[in-house]
Amino acid sequence: MSDQFASARERQITRDRKGHVLTNAGVWSPDGQWIVYDTRPDPAGEIFEGETIEMANILTGEVRELFRSQNGARCGVAAFHSRRNEVVFILGPENPTSDWQYCAWHRQGVLVDADRPGGHRNLDARDLTPPFTPGALRGGTHVHQFSPDGQWVSFTYEDHLLAQRPPSVSLADRDLNQRNVGVGVPSGPVRVGKDHPRNHDGEYFCVLVTRTTAAPKPGSDDISRAFEESWVGTNGYQRADGRRQVRALAFQGQVTVSPGVTISEVFIVDLPDDLTREGRGPLAGTENRMPCPPQGVAQRRLTRTENRKYPGLQGPRHWLRSAPDGSRIAFLMKDDQGVAQLWTVSPNGGNPAQLTRNPWPVASAFTWSPDGKWLAIVADHSVFLADSHSGQCHRLTPRTPDARTPRPEACVFSPDGRRIAFARQTASPEGLFNQVFVVELP
Repeated sequence: MSDQFASARERQITRDRKGHVLTNAGVWSPDGQWIVYDTRPDPAGEIFEGETIEMANILTGEVRELFRSQNGARCGVAAFHSRRNEVVFILGPENPTSDWQYCAWHRQGVLVDADRPGGHRNLDARDLTPPFTPGALRGGTHVHQFSPDGQWVSFTYEDHLLAQRPPSVSLADRDLNQRNVGVGVPSGPVRVGKDHPRNHDGEYFCVLVTRTTAAPKPGSDDISRAFEESWVGTNGYQRADGRRQVRALAFQGQVTVSPGVTISEVFIVDLPDDLTREGRGPLAGTENRMPCPPQGVAQRRLTRTENRKYPGLQGPRHWLRSAPDGSRIAFLMKDDQGVAQLWTVSPNGGNPAQLTRNPWPVASAFTWSPDGKWLAIVADHSVFLADSHSGQCHRLTPRTPDARTPRPEACVFSPDGRRIAFARQTASPEGLFNQVFVVELP
């Protein structure tokens, strides 16, 4: 460990012999005293079998159950509201049937009050029967993150109706079910008809803000997938013309380089103040078309890396992350030696800038410190801080064996910038289990 951070201290927070899975961001309560997690049993959370959402106090170790799923449903991927003691997470279907099992288009976002746990409210409404309801969606939402001011919430989305469309229907007459990015705004509640057993109301008015293409033209800015998004800046970013864009999302967009070859690039979507106005098509979509983005939404490509030795964003699964002042968007890409490093790009475009230059790859999702000076990452079996200007990295935890290396899913700064939350596996007589840890910074 570097001398500057030699006094950094690692502490184990949870000890129950079960799974503890952290979301890639938003795991801290607004006061920085609690960490929220789900209890999926496998280390990566790839098996969606968690039954509870819990939070642990970092000072006392107290664990509180916030939600327990019922009737065969499962839950996971929890994140705190930016300003309130409220938690959003994914809930799978209750009473699942052979034709309605948990999947990307059979899930929803729900909210629970951390001060009054137990009950939940629906975030997004679902309407599966025409005429569809503006503000309601027709599928499943996933990985919900509140905007820094706590007013809006982003998520990724897949569509049940389009997933059921037979391939015999021409692509000229239908959209594919492709992952997109959506946003919920507090303009609800949204009420829907109950003429389908899986319809339900929601508190937020939800729309899609990205636009994918069924058959992207090679070499174009068309995308077949929009995913791993992040809010840009705590108050947006300054545009090239000097004006402030108050709300925007950076996301990974999958482009087609040549027939059959796709890579991920950095995109941004600027959002208007009002997301309830219809744009080029129905907000709620049609039986054969995806819900359309609202009026005033503008989607742009920021990076063009197809001619690099290692093109596209690469490395572990990660969500784009913006500097607090909105000036830079961080992502992972391999250098010419094939090592995944941190890079940044301006929300106004331009050439990406390489930040880290380490011999070992960045091995996790990452977050910025609230003051914008550091990024927290996992690399070389340790938690590190990366200087956001020089790229110099400081080891915070000792290098550990493979079985105990910090997990790649999350490395999350606390709201005051004094701690970093992460998970690692620990051994017990019953086996290995993820546990939540924090690093205390000097």
